[in-house]
Amino acid sequence: MMNKFLLGISVLGILIFVACEGDYRPQSIGSIDDVYVVMDSTDWNSKTALAIEETYGKGIETLPGYEPTYNLIFRDFNSNEELETIRDLKNIIFAAPINGDNNVAELIRALLSDDVEERVKAGESFAFPLEDRWVRDQWVILLTSTSDSSLAEKIRNSEQSLVNHLMEREFERREYEIYRRGEQLALNDSLWTEYGWKVRMQHDYIQTVDTTNVLVFRRSLPENDRWMMAWWKDDVDGIGFLNKEWINATRDSLLQKYVQGTREGSYVTTEYRQPRNVITQQMERDDHIIGYETLGTWRMTNDFMGGPFVNFTYYDPKTERLFMIEYGQFAPSVAKRRFVRQFRTMGRTFESDSTWTNEPEPLTNLMSE
Repeated sequence: MMNKFLLGISVLGILIFVACEGDYRPQSIGSIDDVYVVMDSTDWNSKTALAIEETYGKGIETLPGYEPTYNLIFRDFNSNEELETIRDLKNIIFAAPINGDNNVAELIRALLSDDVEERVKAGESFAFPLEDRWVRDQWVILLTSTSDSSLAEKIRNSEQSLVNHLMEREFERREYEIYRRGEQLALNDSLWTEYGWKVRMQHDYIQTVDTTNVLVFRRSLPENDRWMMAWWKDDVDGIGFLNKEWINATRDSLLQKYVQGTREGSYVTTEYRQPRNVITQQMERDDHIIGYETLGTWRMTNDFMGGPFVNFTYYDPKTERLFMIEYGQFAPSVAKRRFVRQFRTMGRTFESDSTWTNEPEPLTNLMSE
């Protein structure tokens, strides 16, 4: 039986190379939020399983209520037919010690080359992503080491990089999901032409505030009120002052003025009663823009309201311009994770016109037109 099984998975590994002029394979199935953890059922209570749960299934600290980073679903397989069902899924983790005596370990060894397998045994590598391995839009990672305890330790030590790898793929998926129903292209162009920056705007955000350097847009639904605030400042010669305290103080000052409640004297401010739940991290971008992302929760001063926010602080050193883009939500009866991930995706579409200048056009040029 095991030889037939190995033949089956070898064929699966070859199938991805058959399309020369395009990828005509089926689309992966399953939710963006679900991760299938494929382990031998006897290992579901192992140290590795617990490390995976505490890494990919960890509670999100920056949401007002408990929600896991991803929904984990443990699976096993005992035949090629069961494996074929698994290989159609969107997000898959295969985990087992490299010398394990079960089908998952056999699969991992079959998918790794001899050289890579030796690196695993030498303790040099343990995580191997296989993008779009069997179907389109698929994220797969193999996790393996010399023992259960060794693999669990490596997973815990690499928690941030492991989760970020999947999160980056999720942002790509979310971007398609957000804008496939429509995008305000004219508004994008207007932001670029008039202000020298832009983010991709979802189809039904409506502008509610327009000042010299602050814009607010709102997507107000009865059960899911969302907003986006943008602020910018010219002639900022360096950002040595910029840290999480400055970001939060600036945010709060802007929110107090531009994102107010319906009660007199009510406005949005950061929820600081649990400071560790307000997290600022520098972002990695492919351009020259310096970016910081802040996640946390807000509360309404003089009212009983609250929710999550996502803030982006960007600096363009070529034009010496500082920007702040913030998204917030009030939806007490709605799970927040998906919408926060949407905010994190939308804010990452920020672009700055690095040829921008706030100097007026010379009079001679105006007269010649």
